[in-house]
Parts: sequence; C-alpha cells; structure tokens
Amino acid sequence: MLQQKSSERRRTGLFVVEGVREMGHCMRAGYEIDSIYYCASLFSDLDLLQDIKNVYEVTQQVYEKIAYRGSTEGLLAVVKSKNHSLEGLNLPENPLIIILESVEKPGNLGAVLRSADAAGADAVIVCDPLTDLYNPNLIRASIGALFTVPTVATSNVECIAFLKERGIKILTAQLQDSEFYYDMDMTCGTAIVMGTEATGLTDEWRRAADAHIRIPMCGQLDSLNVSVSAAVLLFEAVRQRMGSTG
Repeated sequence: MLQQKSSERRRTGLFVVEGVREMGHCMRAGYEIDSIYYCASLFSDLDLLQDIKNVYEVTQQVYEKIAYRGSTEGLLAVVKSKNHSLEGLNLPENPLIIILESVEKPGNLGAVLRSADAAGADAVIVCDPLTDLYNPNLIRASIGALFTVPTVATSNVECIAFLKERGIKILTAQLQDSEFYYDMDMTCGTAIVMGTEATGLTDEWRRAADAHIRIPMCGQLDSLNVSVSAAVLLFEAVRQRMGSTG
C-alpha cells in the first residue's frame, strides 16, 4: 500500500526506498529506517545492514511481489518521512533555488532533482504539488537526489513571501515578455521558477517575478521538457557563478 497510495504514506508517515544507492543517500541524509527487507539471492552485503534493527530476509518470489520494481538489487527499506519546511532551509548568502509549480509527473520532478544535485542547487521547492515527494516513481527517477537536495513542498503564496522577504531574485521561465536566459545575472540569490509543459506558470508567479527568461527555440516546437529546461537554466547559473569567482 505504501508503494501505491499517497494517502497511506501520509497516514503512516512511512515511505519505501528501493536499491543500495538510494538507501545510502537516504541514510546519509539522516532519515530513520523503520525496517529492511532483502532477498539473499539478489543482495549479499549484509554488513550494510548491521546497524539496523528490523531486518527481514524474504524469498525472491516474495521480494518481487513487495518491490515496486523487481530489479533493485534485492533491497527494500521502509523509512520514516520528514516534514520539511521553508523555514528549515539552511540557505547560503546567494542561494540558487529551483521552483516547480504544480508539476504532476513524478518522473519529471525526479529528473529535475538530479539536475539540481549536479548543479549544486541549494534547494528545490515544489509549489502546489500534484504528487507527493515520497512517490516511489519520484525517488527512482531522482536516483536518491530527493535526499541530497533540500526539497520542500508548499503553496505559491508562502513561497513567494519567503523569497521576497529574503531578497531572492525571482526569474520565471516563460515565452511571453521575456529575455534570453544567458542575458540575465544569476550570480545573486536566484530562484528559477518553472511551470508545467501544458499550461506554464500561473499569473501569480508572473506578477511576482523580477524578470522573465526564456530558452531560444530554433525548431518548430515551442517548449522543452521541464527537466531539460531546468538543467539548461541551472547550469547557466553555475557557469556565471564559476566565472564570477574565477
């Protein structure tokens, strides 16, 4: 049930992590492991589990039934969730933040988290989310980046107020009334805000923005996948920041 239903994850305060790499990131991030299930024919590094209390061996047949994906090295952990908040974010002087409004597909959010980790982003904020942060597809797509990048779910109103109070520049990615992203200074505290591919950003974010940016599109289509766009914009910020310290 924890794999399939967000309501069950909320009710119990538990979620599932599969795979050695993902579980390693989860544990290093300070999450508390409730229990571990492993299949001896697929997983043999029992030293990894020596400090965990509730460890259970299951057959391969049972493992394939309880695992969301059967090829995760025979290791599955039930983990206690955390309630992350905006106030709990430990941001540096000039943070780099990626904000996603109403992103529905867990795979897209997971891919954005991977890019955020690679770019050294200080936080990912999901506003008015349509999927919960402990969705197994999200964890799988992020390959554990959910645990390496501080990630918070909140509302548009709370997030905008948080950014304004801290003087963090809000850059909305949109086609209308916008400048090319590489002409925008991202060396100061910067929040890059992206919406869904279908509907883009709401007017609430467009009005709150300090500037609007876009990626030049040279073909016949007018948009990129949100995870690809996030990577392009994040690494432009990285390029600028490396240049400003070089």
